[in-house]
Amino acid sequence: MKLFTKYNRVNITATIFTFVLGSIAFYFVLDYVLTRQLKETLRSEQFEIIHFVEEHHALPEIQNTRHQWITVERSTEILPRPKFKNSSFYNEKEKENESIKQLLFSINVAGQNYLITVNKSEAETEDLLKLIILVTIGMIALILLFNYLINRNLINRLWQPFYTTIDEIKEYHVSNRQPLQLSKLPIDELDLLNDSLNKMTQSIYKDYAALKSFTENASHEMQTPLAVIRSRIDLLLQQSELKEQSLQQILSIEDAAQRLSKLHQSLLLLTKIENKQFLLNESVDIKKIILEKIEEREDLIETKQLKIETNCTDLTLHFHQHLAEILFNNLLNNSIKYTPANGLIYIELTESFVCFSNDAMNGPLEEGRVFQRFYKPSDSGEGTGLGLAIIKEICHLAGFDIVYSFTGHQHIFKIQFKS
Repeated sequence: MKLFTKYNRVNITATIFTFVLGSIAFYFVLDYVLTRQLKETLRSEQFEIIHFVEEHHALPEIQNTRHQWITVERSTEILPRPKFKNSSFYNEKEKENESIKQLLFSINVAGQNYLITVNKSEAETEDLLKLIILVTIGMIALILLFNYLINRNLINRLWQPFYTTIDEIKEYHVSNRQPLQLSKLPIDELDLLNDSLNKMTQSIYKDYAALKSFTENASHEMQTPLAVIRSRIDLLLQQSELKEQSLQQILSIEDAAQRLSKLHQSLLLLTKIENKQFLLNESVDIKKIILEKIEEREDLIETKQLKIETNCTDLTLHFHQHLAEILFNNLLNNSIKYTPANGLIYIELTESFVCFSNDAMNGPLEEGRVFQRFYKPSDSGEGTGLGLAIIKEICHLAGFDIVYSFTGHQHIFKIQFKS
């Protein structure tokens, strides 16, 4: 869930909850105020009647209106104090029952007790209350709408630099030959984020540059001693008087030197790929390369009695010929190496992907580590552990996606070409 959506949900929920509680409280306060005002109006009529009786010793002339009227009745009972009462009456004109508020009080005029009832319709009060509530609800709806629109525009504008930073981080790669350079921002928190990321990537880039420089130098420096070792081994092997034990030791040294040479070549290739020294501007026939690599390994395939099935369509990509040969050479070597005798290797090539599947000797590889450098499964033998890492780097350079899966007791490597 996006932060904006989360904020909006919390903000709108809290706002609605606050307005609902406020509206309920406002309704009761308003009802109390209007009811109190209504009672004051009834008391005012009571005081006018009492004042008139005190001055004239007679009841005033009653003048009733549509919403207020007074009734006078002779009574032997005297109310100790005025009292308010809620009642209702049928309005002939409106054809409906209306609520009324009544004030009942007793008064003595010329020795005669009277019960006076001052009646006032609550229709006006209720209508006024309804109108105020409707206006309030409308105002609340407008406030919520404007609050949402303002927050949406304001927050999107405030968070735009953050999303710009995220986009730049996604596009950044440590092999870009420079640290990340995020611009300064007027918002302190986002500027602090950019500054921290700039410092972090600068430190990472320095470490990467130092490691890359060491790898390059080590790879180049290894060439001369390796060439000397292999030439001396060749001279020793040409000597006829060598004993069997000495010959075995020399052969063991030669084997180690060859593996070291392969490691050196692999590291050097990885360095060149990371430095983007290969231009992907050649038209490469993928089907032709795959079939050629299968033909080159016919002897090894027959020795292990493997069965290879292919389903390849014609496909030409803008790629690098040498890198394409390395890519499919490593994929095929990997499939042959980890397929048991009499096993099956299936290769499928379409316009959108290429897939290498082979029967497994043991269980699945570790998906999280399979493309890591120097990762070797338990049955890997004496490989350098860089074959799949090279495949991954070539795919990354070309913009391909490669995934490993284990289904039906088969290792599956699938490369999705970029559209």
